Amino acid sequence: MGSLQSILLMGPTGSGKTPLGKFCEANGVREKKCAHFDFGKNLRRIADNGFESSLLTKNDLTVVKESLKTGSLLENENFHIARKILQGFIEETNFKVSDLLLLNGMPRHIGQANDMDGLVEMVMVLCLKCSPEVIHERIKNNSGGDRVQRIDDSVEEIERKIKIFDERTLPLLDYYRRKGVMVEVKEVAVSTTAEEMHKWLSVFR
Repeated sequence: MGSLQSILLMGPTGSGKTPLGKFCEANGVREKKCAHFDFGKNLRRIADNGFESSLLTKNDLTVVKESLKTGSLLENENFHIARKILQGFIEETNFKVSDLLLLNGMPRHIGQANDMDGLVEMVMVLCLKCSPEVIHERIKNNSGGDRVQRIDDSVEEIERKIKIFDERTLPLLDYYRRKGVMVEVKEVAVSTTAEEMHKWLSVFR
């Protein structure tokens, strides 16, 4: 698959990663064509419809469904599943070396980041900072327009996801800073739009 130039979109559930990824895919970033890899969306699609490929085994599919059911992250021993899903996405979207890959939902912890090192060249991390109060309001109002038909937006589920993000995903900021990757942290309000967030990527070089 080679090393793909990538931007990691980080942020707790409801912060606006998916709407931003879609906006970038439609409009590009600094005149570069973008492909938005929404890992959670791909997991849900696979769990609902199976995977029209020989890439995933039945056991892999069981792991995917269990991960979605329990809300657990894919740990190091199951990273091959994430690799296969990304590989399928790259083939499906006709991704070119000159394009920019927007990673949304992966890596989500340092173990995954280590495993991703040989697959992607991380050129920037954008973290969407969002208080729990703002997260609940954004999800309730569907601020990003991406919460329709989501069945994992109960108060308890949201709180659990925030806790996992704080404990497992936030340490990625220091991980990438130590590697010399550009890291931008921006505050998201209830009314912040994907178009406004898109401007935060203008510092990408």
